[in-house]
Amino acid sequence: MLPDRGRMRRAGISRVLGMHTTWTTVGDGEFFCPGCGGDRNYQRRTGRRRLVVLGVPVLPRGETGPVVQCAACEGRFGTEALDHPTTHRFSGMLRDAVHTVVLAVLAVGGAPSREALECAVGVLRGAGFEDCTEVQLGALVEALVTDAGRLPEHAGAGAGASLAIELHEALDPLAAHLAPAGRESILLQGARIALADGPYSAGERDVLGTVGAALTMCTDEVGQLLVAAARAPR
Repeated sequence: MLPDRGRMRRAGISRVLGMHTTWTTVGDGEFFCPGCGGDRNYQRRTGRRRLVVLGVPVLPRGETGPVVQCAACEGRFGTEALDHPTTHRFSGMLRDAVHTVVLAVLAVGGAPSREALECAVGVLRGAGFEDCTEVQLGALVEALVTDAGRLPEHAGAGAGASLAIELHEALDPLAAHLAPAGRESILLQGARIALADGPYSAGERDVLGTVGAALTMCTDEVGQLLVAAARAPR
C-alpha cells in the first residue's frame, strides 16, 4: 500500500511549525481531582502560547487558561473543578447539615420528648457526633427554643424565617454534590425524629418541607417520602 501523501505532508509541516505553551503557576491548594478521583494538591496555572518554527518560539499567539493541574496525575482541568468540595470538606458539610436538620426538627415543636431526643442522638452519632448525649442535645434545643431571635414566639406555628435561612445555608451548598439517595437520607432522618413521639405536627411538616426544598426536591417527592416514613413500622 502506498503511503498517504497528505498524511506525510501534514507530518512534515508539524515538524516545522507548531504551537508551544509556557505555563506559569499563579496559585495552589487542595482539590478533589476528577482524574484521580480523590483529594490532591493542585497548581492554578495560566499559559502563553507561541508559534514555533523549527523548534524555536517566534510569534506570541495569546494566552490560555487558567487551568487547574493536579500534582499527582498532572491532568489539567477547568477551574470549575475547584467547585467540587474535597472529601474532608464534604464530610464536614454533611455533618453540619445533619446537625442543623436535627436541631430544626426538635426545636420547632418546643421541648422535645425523650423518644425524639433518643432518636436524634442516634442520628447525630451516626453522622459523626460520637460524644453527643441526650442531656447535651436537650440543653441545646432548649436554648434554641427560648432564643426569640431565632424562632417565632409560638415555635410550633411554623419554622420561622431565621430557621429557614439556617437550613438553606447548611443545605444549599451540599445539595449539588449529593446523589438523590443522599438527599432522601437527610430528609428521612429528620422525619424519623419527628415521628418518634407521634404523627407530624404542623411545624415539623413545615421544617421538613423546607429541608426538602433546600435539597432541591420537589414538593410531591417530599410529600411521598414523608408519607412513606409515617407508614413504615417503628
